[in-house]
Order: sequence, then structure tokens, then C-alpha cells
Amino acid sequence: MHPPPASPTSRNWFPWLLVAVVLLQTAHNLARPLMSYLAISLGAGEVAIGLLTVAYSLVAVLAAVPLGRFTDRYPSSSLVLGAGIALLAAAAAILAVAPSLWVLALGGSLLGLGHLVFIIAGQGLIARQSPEHLLDRDFGWFTAAVAVGQMIGPGVAGLLLGDASGTGLTDPSRAALWIAVATALLAAPCLLGIAARLAPNRTAGAGTVGTVGTQPKVSLPSILRRPGIPSGLLVSMALLASVDILVAYLPLIAEQRGIAPVVAGALLSLRAVAAIASRLLLPLLLRRWTRRTLIMLSAGGAALALACVPLPQANPVTMGAALLVGGFLLGLGQPLTMTSVVRAVPASARSTALAIRLTSNRFGLVAMPAGAALIAGTGGAAGAVWFTCAVLALAGGAAVRTPPDRGSTADSA
Repeated sequence: MHPPPASPTSRNWFPWLLVAVVLLQTAHNLARPLMSYLAISLGAGEVAIGLLTVAYSLVAVLAAVPLGRFTDRYPSSSLVLGAGIALLAAAAAILAVAPSLWVLALGGSLLGLGHLVFIIAGQGLIARQSPEHLLDRDFGWFTAAVAVGQMIGPGVAGLLLGDASGTGLTDPSRAALWIAVATALLAAPCLLGIAARLAPNRTAGAGTVGTVGTQPKVSLPSILRRPGIPSGLLVSMALLASVDILVAYLPLIAEQRGIAPVVAGALLSLRAVAAIASRLLLPLLLRRWTRRTLIMLSAGGAALALACVPLPQANPVTMGAALLVGGFLLGLGQPLTMTSVVRAVPASARSTALAIRLTSNRFGLVAMPAGAALIAGTGGAAGAVWFTCAVLALAGGAAVRTPPDRGSTADSA
């Protein structure tokens, strides 16, 4: 039995959330490649950049589940979103003035934490406020907004850096990071639009209205034992970490091959454009294929496509084609695994389940870049990307264990 749809008034918060996500993701994805370029200007190599990527995720691994529990018990996600805005702006400011790799690591850790906070807040809003039959669509639009920021941020970074290289990257990188600070702060007015339009304490996805914090607390082990959770966590982790490793190592691959930062930024933006397209087309794709089939294709197909990016024979055109296909397939998996995780748990544990998913993602963003850094020490930046593709292929195989969709159009056809 489907829950009743949310009232028109309760849906007015969603456009404000999407605008905030675009702005915050733009700031975040402007700062992330700039951190790598600034590290290069300070003398960092493959291993150091890999360790900086680990630092980016380390604090967030410990913070995700407590934040999810907090959001489940006190569902004022607009306040949590505000904390994410403040953390992102502060992190970009620290990166802009960082005199050493150690301070870069500190700013990167804060950047990762700020990104985690606003992502938990946004996903929690959708999990509680959106009707269940709209979850795939709303998570698709949410992740499309994320991809818009992933498209704009690196593109702007590339334009601001131009053809700078080596130590010449320092000053334009620092100036561009202050633009990231300003972009993050532009999202603050969206908080008022969200807070003024929320339906109080609604758990629309479950078809109930009440105080979320008073519902029974679901233990973490019981969440992890539910069908679809383990495979969903593995696929989501591999998909997200592959994007992060691409963002971290593509500037280095480009630098080594004499490809200008503006071209590298355009390549990263091309991947994000493809991800936007796949997420907007998600409702149409779900009419033809099951959620499980699309998740398997997302991970396994992306592994094959992205393996072409660091090939020695690859030029910018070849790399762009591989990133276009890989980006489209990578884009499918994130919203689908969000819905799988949300539908596998009771309404009172939805933010917690999403936080567990984010914890798994952040663990992947520590473990996979650490492994990539070890591989990069001997196999270079190309080896780091191929390592990521191998993990993606394994995740695609694990997706076979995803439970069949409940009540999807594809299943009922």
C-alpha cells in the first residue's frame, strides 16, 4: 500500500534544497581539485596526494553515524545544512592560506566533514519528507544537483588556473579558493526557504506524520543485516570513491602529459554532465530495467569505461569519450543505492541508514585512496585509476545480491 502523497505546501522546500546543493557542491568541487593543484605547487607527488585524499575522508568516517542518529531524532535538517555551509566555507578559507601540506591536510579534513554534514542533511530531508513512490525521482534530482556542482566546480577551477603549472599554480589556486568560500556562503539564504516550507516532523516516505524522535530506535547491527544493505553499501562506496580518485589523480595525469589545467577541468566537468543526464533519465530507465540491473550496469560498465582514461595512448578526446560513458554509468548508481537503503529500513531509521551508507562511502574514501596511493607509488597515477576500476568491477558482481525491486514498473511489467 502506497502512502498518501505529500501536500503541495510540503513540496515547496525541494527547489530550495536543490539550489543549496548546487551552490555547495560547486564550492566543494572547486576546492577539491584546487587542493591537489596547490599540493603540486608545494612539491607533492602521487603518494602525498593520495594521503591528502585520505585526510579528506578520515574525520567524516567517525562523524557520519552520530550525525545520522542526530538527524533522525531531531529532524531540523535546515540547521544541520547550515552547519555544513559554515564548515565548507571555513575549510576553503584554510586551504586558501595553507603554507604547508600539513595545513592542507587539516583544511581537507574540514572540507570532507562539511561536505558530509550537508549531504546527510539533504538526504535526510528527502528520506523523511518525500513520498515513497517519489524517492527514486527525488534522489535522482538531488544527485543531479550534486552532479551540476561537480560539473561547474572543476570547470571554474580550470578556467581560473589557465595554463599555469608547477610553482606557478600557487597564487591562482589561492585566489580561486576564496571564490569557493563566497560560493558556499551564497547557499545560506536557501536555509530560510527550506525552514519556512517544511511540513513539521513529517515522515512522508513511510506515510506517517509524527515526531520522529519518539519512534523506536533501530540498532546498527539490525540495519546492517537487512537484505540489500551490504551490497548497496559496497556499490555506493566503490562508485563514490572512484569519482573522488578521478578528481584527485586526473590533474596529476594531465600535468604529467602536458595537458593544461583548463582541459583537465573540462574533462572532469564532462563526466559530471554525463552523470546529470543519467540521473534525469532515471525514471525512464526504471520503466525498462530493474533497479538491480541498473546498479550492476552502473558499477561494472563504469569500470570498463574508466579503465581507458589513463591508457598511454589516450589523448584528451579519447579520455573525454571514456569519461562521458563512465560518468553516465557512475551517475546511475548513487540515487538507486540511496533508495535501496531507505526502503530496507523502518522510517525511524532512514537518516541513520543513509548515514551508515555515507560512513561506508567515507571508509571507502579512506581505504581506496590509501590503496591507490600505494599502487601509485609503483604504478603511477594510471595504476591508481586502474586499481579503482578493479574495485568497481568487484562491486558490480556483488550487486547481483541486491534484492528484487518492490513494486517497480520494471518488475511489474
